Amino acid sequence: MAKKANKAKKINLLIVESPAKAKTIQKYLGNGYGVTASIGHLFDLPRSRLAIDVENNFKPEYITIRGKAKILKEILKEAKKAERIFLASDNDREGEAISYHIRNALLRKFPDMSIMRIVFNEITPTAIQKAVESPMEIDIKKVNAQKARRILDRLVGYKLSPILWKKVKNGLSAGRVQSVALRLICERDREVEAFIPREYWTIEAQLKKGKKAFTAQLVQYRGEKPEISNYEDAQKFIAFFKGKDFRVQEVKEKEKLTRPLAPFTTSKLQQASATRFGYTSRKTMRIAQTLYEGVNIGFERVGLITYIRTDSTRIAQTALDAVRAFIFKNYPGELPEKPNIYAPGKKAQDAHEAIRPTYVEKTPDSVKSSLTPEQFKLYSLIWERFVSSQMSPVKSRIVTIEFLCEQGIFRTSATRILEKGFYKALKLLAPKEKTQTLPSLSKGDIVECTDLAGEQHFTQGPSYYTDASIIKALEEKGIGRPSTYAPIISVLIDRYYVVRKNKKLKATVLGKIINDLLVKTFPEIMDVNFTASVEQKLDRVETNDEPWVQMISEFYMPFHQKVEHVMEHLESIKGVLDEETEYTCEKCGKPMVKKLGRYGFFIACSGFPGCMNSKAVPLADCPRPGCKGKIIAKRKQGSRGKVFYGCTEYPACDFVTYFPPTNVKCPHCGYFLVERSDKKRGDYKVCVNPECDYMHVQEQEEEAKNAG
Repeated sequence: MAKKANKAKKINLLIVESPAKAKTIQKYLGNGYGVTASIGHLFDLPRSRLAIDVENNFKPEYITIRGKAKILKEILKEAKKAERIFLASDNDREGEAISYHIRNALLRKFPDMSIMRIVFNEITPTAIQKAVESPMEIDIKKVNAQKARRILDRLVGYKLSPILWKKVKNGLSAGRVQSVALRLICERDREVEAFIPREYWTIEAQLKKGKKAFTAQLVQYRGEKPEISNYEDAQKFIAFFKGKDFRVQEVKEKEKLTRPLAPFTTSKLQQASATRFGYTSRKTMRIAQTLYEGVNIGFERVGLITYIRTDSTRIAQTALDAVRAFIFKNYPGELPEKPNIYAPGKKAQDAHEAIRPTYVEKTPDSVKSSLTPEQFKLYSLIWERFVSSQMSPVKSRIVTIEFLCEQGIFRTSATRILEKGFYKALKLLAPKEKTQTLPSLSKGDIVECTDLAGEQHFTQGPSYYTDASIIKALEEKGIGRPSTYAPIISVLIDRYYVVRKNKKLKATVLGKIINDLLVKTFPEIMDVNFTASVEQKLDRVETNDEPWVQMISEFYMPFHQKVEHVMEHLESIKGVLDEETEYTCEKCGKPMVKKLGRYGFFIACSGFPGCMNSKAVPLADCPRPGCKGKIIAKRKQGSRGKVFYGCTEYPACDFVTYFPPTNVKCPHCGYFLVERSDKKRGDYKVCVNPECDYMHVQEQEEEAKNAG
């Protein structure tokens, strides 16, 4: 009898989003509770049709997502055993919508069921217990904001995509936010491609006082900044200063305070992870999600960090007390009298805390054995940033010395740390600053010059976007939200509008065509300010300051009229993409045409599908004297298909370069420039012609030195 009674006893059921999170929470709650996962959304708009009733206040038609019926059935089965149900999806718009739809499905089956919403910022026993003890109603304002965003994105995507199918190419698609991000990338690409670097030189003196050697740079000549544009000019300056006295003209000292940075927001974590480890935004969020949901450490399962989608630098008072106690114990001299407070960004919603460790005493080293190498790196990043944010500043002394040599002024400086401050908590984030040590010098002292040398430089143009820099740009311009930065980049890459090469994001030919068409026909949709204003309107919907139907209606009416006009009047560019060429198919003799495929342009036989012959599009003329071949992209066998650029006349001509040709002509010889990149210069262009001295002056200087 007792067993039957226990079997019939009702439980409290928590419904979360992920199985990993469910596993962690189940261990915290113990008997009397059940935890199950929805694995994200269970209900959404169908993919096969618009599913928005534009004549009836934009009413959406939600259905069970394909493949999710089994999960819904399991949730209903578990709910049958429950006395109360707690909806514990993430505390944001998407999470609120997930809970809203699950609640409606449960009430259709169990109309008298007690269903409440709970939220928490961290997965710890205290936070979970507190949430269960303080249930609330679903925030319908958040649900409406998510609904408005979903409907808006569906209207834009399902109205613009057919235009692309009809006017450009079948199978293409457009999106409200992704298309604006594509525009930013395309515009940056054009800036990079149009930039031609300018050569300039600096002059450095190797100086010595006693046993201490140091360097100083020429910063002024005859009262002005020196303009040294080539190797010959640099040699003239070196000859002028050679053998002359270097006398101390001025010694300046100043103290500098370097303050710690705020704890991570989502975008700042993605940027730091990309810069430090080369992780994509998607990879960073995937690793962070595992740290948030829970990791087995010894005999317990622990959620190591707080919620990972946030734009706030705010810290809960309990966490602030804990980190100050930790600093007092481990770095007593670096604890400020008052906590460091960080102002939120202008566009921050401030709905969640910053990303921080849930237990500050769980240092990276103490949990390292329980983490994967990737988890350890990211957790170290988060832990160090959080702890250091509440420590005292670094105090440094900067010494700057100027030397007079004839009509030139040379300057040198050195930095010495007086108080390490928050640097004491940093390992992974520790700055790698190299600074020289200067001897003690006073005005009027003469130092020995042991050498004078010129160093070649080139002006730095704009760089291609990376994951870190595009996320920074999106955040600054108010495009998207913490939860959307990674998906924006992923969607553009999945559609092959953008490719990621050597960590740089570059628009494909297809991406540029789509962007140009959309900018021309829908400038308001592609406008950065418009997209940012939509985000602000969604925020107002969430605060109940603007009805969501009104917001959608104001956008849709003029947009729909524009779509119909463009569909009717825009000239198709399908014919432009399949253009004639001067090439003849060597297999069947028919003309070959230039076509746009999934990965860009290629040349194919017009007899397709009868003849399947195709080849790469020529990028430039071969630079070898007498060779009439063309340079095309090729793929190496093995090496995961590494791309290189070679001559079509191979093996008669073995010219090859691993650097992508550009459409920019060399100003010296007329050959094409290729793209190169290194840590010292960043992105730059260099002439592919080995006989040309453009961008090869440094190599010539080294050869001259060796010959001498």
